Amino acid sequence: MRTMILATACAAVQMVGSSYVGAAEQSDAAAESVSTQQALEEIVVTAERRRTSLQRTPIAATVLTGESLANSGVTSVDQLQFISPAATVNNFGQGIDFNIRGIGKAEHNTQTTTGVITYRDGVATFPGYFTAEPYYDIARVEILRGPQGTFVGQNATGGAVFVTSNDPVINGGSRGYVQGQMGNYNAVGVQGALNLPVSDTFAARVAFNGDQRDSFYDIQGPYTGDDGVQTGSFRLGMLWQPTEKLSVLFKTDLNYLDLSGYPADPVNATNGIFDITANADIHALDRFGRSVLKIDYDFANGTTLRSVSGYQKGRTEYRADLDGTSLGNNVFGDKVDEEIYSQELNLISPDTGTFRWIFGAYYQHDEYEFPPGEFYIGLPTGSYLLDGTNPKETSAVFGQIGFDLTEGLELQIGARYSESTTANHIFVNQYGLPITQEQKAEYSNLSGKVAFNWTIDARNFVYAFVATGFRPGGLNVPVGLGLPDPFDEEKVTNYEIGWKAEWLGRAVRTQLNAYYNDYDNFQVTVGYPDIPTFGFELNNPNPTTIYGVEAQIEAVVGRFSFDMGVGWMKSELDTFFAVDPRVPSFGACDPATGPASASCINLDGHDQTYAPDFTFNVGVQYEFALASGDTLTPRVNYGHISEQWATLFQNEARGDRVEARNIVNAQIAWRHSNWVTTLYGTNLTDQHYVGAINSGLRFAGPPRQFGVRVLKAF
Repeated sequence: MRTMILATACAAVQMVGSSYVGAAEQSDAAAESVSTQQALEEIVVTAERRRTSLQRTPIAATVLTGESLANSGVTSVDQLQFISPAATVNNFGQGIDFNIRGIGKAEHNTQTTTGVITYRDGVATFPGYFTAEPYYDIARVEILRGPQGTFVGQNATGGAVFVTSNDPVINGGSRGYVQGQMGNYNAVGVQGALNLPVSDTFAARVAFNGDQRDSFYDIQGPYTGDDGVQTGSFRLGMLWQPTEKLSVLFKTDLNYLDLSGYPADPVNATNGIFDITANADIHALDRFGRSVLKIDYDFANGTTLRSVSGYQKGRTEYRADLDGTSLGNNVFGDKVDEEIYSQELNLISPDTGTFRWIFGAYYQHDEYEFPPGEFYIGLPTGSYLLDGTNPKETSAVFGQIGFDLTEGLELQIGARYSESTTANHIFVNQYGLPITQEQKAEYSNLSGKVAFNWTIDARNFVYAFVATGFRPGGLNVPVGLGLPDPFDEEKVTNYEIGWKAEWLGRAVRTQLNAYYNDYDNFQVTVGYPDIPTFGFELNNPNPTTIYGVEAQIEAVVGRFSFDMGVGWMKSELDTFFAVDPRVPSFGACDPATGPASASCINLDGHDQTYAPDFTFNVGVQYEFALASGDTLTPRVNYGHISEQWATLFQNEARGDRVEARNIVNAQIAWRHSNWVTTLYGTNLTDQHYVGAINSGLRFAGPPRQFGVRVLKAF
């Protein structure tokens, strides 16, 4: 199957390529004949620890500048799904299910690490909480699809997101911007940035962002909370370059995100998704900070020694009405402290020559603390309380070499060896039953990538590779059955081919790729095999097959700009017997052998969770030149994500089906000198859609929002 799929995709590429070769000269002539033709700016990615051209890097990626993010209406992680193929983001408040190509995160606990990690200014961020950090003063966002085992490691089985803010500029002048915003739901916002050129060797940059708005919800019942959203963020960057060889960059971020609450009601509720009842405290507050120190030293031979140090600390607080109505008395709450410190070292060869290499080492300590009395599930029959700590450590060494076999043909080999540990030092009071858990698990893995990269000519680049990814296992929380077994690590093997090309004098840029994934040991919560009335996390005993095709195009012709992405994906589970933990049942159910029964369900042939068959996005804009020298630029963006499943059981009657999303955003920007005034609208059709499903509750995606932004650059 794998060979057939890749061969078919390769044949399609070859047919398109042969058509291109015959028309290349005509295309070049056409490019010269269009007097208003413009060339697209080169896109740079940092996925391989050095700045490389996206069109010459063997990776499927969507990369946007800060300006592109603003034009697409992207201000947070949720909206990335509408501008990149094969990405889904399901936000349930205290965390998100971020999946790329059906791989990422499907379980909601601290033991299950994410499979799509986000880097902020070179440092891996919190792997589950603190996901609402806003995008402001951004240089670029890189969305990398497929396992990134060599450079990103265990948290990137599905992919990775690199968010890079603007750096200070030495001798760059006192330049910056300030922007104000007003909109419906009484929304107001302000952000800005200022570059401070202190001396010939030192510069600083300050940036800030603040927003507030009313709640989207009309809540009936004796609830408390959800008065709207109030957020504030601040960033300070400092750059010191005493010599041409030494660069020291320090950035620190502070974030206060009062999200008020994430109201939700039962998945099968018939009322409007924003009209709910509740009788519990609703609360969501994130407070966290991050500091990053990046030091580069260039040796005389062009080799770079790089150190990236990170420290992050935050507290997240969450309260919810667990039954989603004012009739029941089920509540959930937690207060979690998380602290991360990390260190990465890289030794990077020059880009020139026939042999290029990168070697590195990495260490991270990530610890969750659950203060006593703050993590609870309250039911009419009693309370479930948890406190303690969950420390996790990861260490790794990695490297990649590239060697020119012939002119234009490169062999690239990368590998990463990782060791991970996780431990629970916790106390549980389960409805009056005291339980202590002192348990530890260890995992190790060797993952990597082998790629052949062929630069056919200045306009065409073709690659083929095999890459692997790894996500460590974890510990189950005890529920009165003694210490449960840990769940094992996940492994992904990705086979991929791709073709990147530039057309019409670099006015058009395309990416086309096909992939096939063997996804082993998917971590999922189902009924415990021997006592199915309890839910435990375990591994799918047989691999899931995931394969697909993706394409992207960007074009600029005169004042007209266009971008589009499309992804088709198919996923299929192999034999896997499991008990739906939502269904009362008795009797053993072995994941590998069953036997099949009314409660022991064979999931063979079911889709992977959060793996929509089809994703599509398109953006179109045109810049009108006005007689005064001003410009008027209307833009429309459309994103589509087809239906997906929130659980492997695919029980539509129980609300497992997440319906398709069709989001239309638009804006019109008037530029006058250093002023830009923008009328904007998001979700213009006001589609009321389920943004996530968790614990039997549905969480709404944002409704229609509109307003005006005014930006002054100086």
